[in-house]
Amino acid sequence: MAKNWYIVHTHTGFENKVKVTIEERVKLAGHEEYFGEILVPTEQVVEMVKGARKTSERKFFPGYILINMEMNEYSWHTVQETPRVTGFVGINMSQAGTDKDIYKKIPSLTEKEALKILGRIEEGANKPKPKVIFVEGDPVRVTDGPFANFQGIVEEVYPDKGRVRVTVSIFGRSTPVELEYIQVSKN
Repeated sequence: MAKNWYIVHTHTGFENKVKVTIEERVKLAGHEEYFGEILVPTEQVVEMVKGARKTSERKFFPGYILINMEMNEYSWHTVQETPRVTGFVGINMSQAGTDKDIYKKIPSLTEKEALKILGRIEEGANKPKPKVIFVEGDPVRVTDGPFANFQGIVEEVYPDKGRVRVTVSIFGRSTPVELEYIQVSKN
């Protein structure tokens, strides 16, 4: 049987711990042939901290992990009985009752859905995103550069460049200034 991608719901904040625990349980049970990759969907984000550029990791699906696995009774129990796992997405365990073949009813991701999520993980690792997304009309404060501490309004957003055009008041005149995302913060 082929492996498919499944989404597993975990307690928020414990995604990495659950990933490691499942990997250990798989190894102990000797079920490595049923499992492929186990991923915590994350992306790199850039922000300004104390005047320095800082790159950090952000989970874009908090409380969920992705598992590439062959769904059978053994693999299902290995994952389902892991501490801090609340279940597989797409099946209501409280309504499942005593259905011993419940694992057969769990939907996997389609190829298209899996590729979309995996692409976002890869893209997030290669090209860090800004921590905050801006839209036209947002009131902002400049946090870095020659206009630090100026207040302004976002006039235009250039997501492909990671820049915004902000109108700030300099000597009583509205002046457009183009800044990087990390040089401004929302008010």
